[in-house]
Amino acid sequence: MSSSTTPSVLLNTGVQMPLLGLGTYKLVGPENVYRAVDAALAAGYRAFDSAAVYRNEADLGRALKELLPKHGLTREDVFITSKLGPKDQGKRAMEGALHSLSQLDLGYIDLYLIHWPGTQGVAVSDQCNPGNRAESWATLEELHAQGKLKAIGVSNYTPAHMRELMQSCKVPPAVLQVEFHPQLSQTELRSVCEEYGVCFQSFSSLGQGALVSDPVVMEVAKNCERTPAQVLLRWAVQQDVPVIPKSSHPDRIKDNARLFDFTLSDTDMDRLSALDCGHKYCWDSSDVV
Repeated sequence: MSSSTTPSVLLNTGVQMPLLGLGTYKLVGPENVYRAVDAALAAGYRAFDSAAVYRNEADLGRALKELLPKHGLTREDVFITSKLGPKDQGKRAMEGALHSLSQLDLGYIDLYLIHWPGTQGVAVSDQCNPGNRAESWATLEELHAQGKLKAIGVSNYTPAHMRELMQSCKVPPAVLQVEFHPQLSQTELRSVCEEYGVCFQSFSSLGQGALVSDPVVMEVAKNCERTPAQVLLRWAVQQDVPVIPKSSHPDRIKDNARLFDFTLSDTDMDRLSALDCGHKYCWDSSDVV
């Protein structure tokens, strides 16, 4: 990715990844994808997060091909993430990854993640899960060596999954993407990532929308004349944690991008961090062996 004014973090591959990206979970239909990508590029987003299971890779790729020239940008100006579906974990990993590459049709993928530590249709307690993960990772390493996947990583991994991977991998993961917000500080996972030089990235930064109405979040937002969503996203990026808020509404996409022209005080950061209670709004992978 070329240099830009978008604040970013340095991955262990030597490449910069924007701190802000557009999440596309539940963003379906070519018109909806096009409108969201157009609004995001106009608002300064330079990263887009997709996945095989979102079923929008092809629409995202087409939208970017059409819209990048409109905004005076090239393929190298954007950072595209996608993910291997749980149904392709293991022996089907090559097929799944190549399908993502074909669907996006952008030449390469900047970051490709194993979406889930388990395998679709296999019990979480099944001892084949570690082997399937290892086989998927070896496939991603192969495609990384070919330059088709510029960086590789994982999503929804626990500390145990991370340590297992670090003991066996030839190429260390560049990114771990997990749920992260003031009610879920992920202290142990962040420590593991720091130990191994892995970028810790947040999804569900707003707690699936529930946290925008939290009294503490609302009070902090009122005091600094920002939206609750901006405060929650700022809380993460102020800790150098990249965020990928999802929205299909152009106005909200624009609002969510206004993260870099204000700073939360130490007091406000501490108040928000004190909300930590280990609460997960999304799926829990801790039972996957």
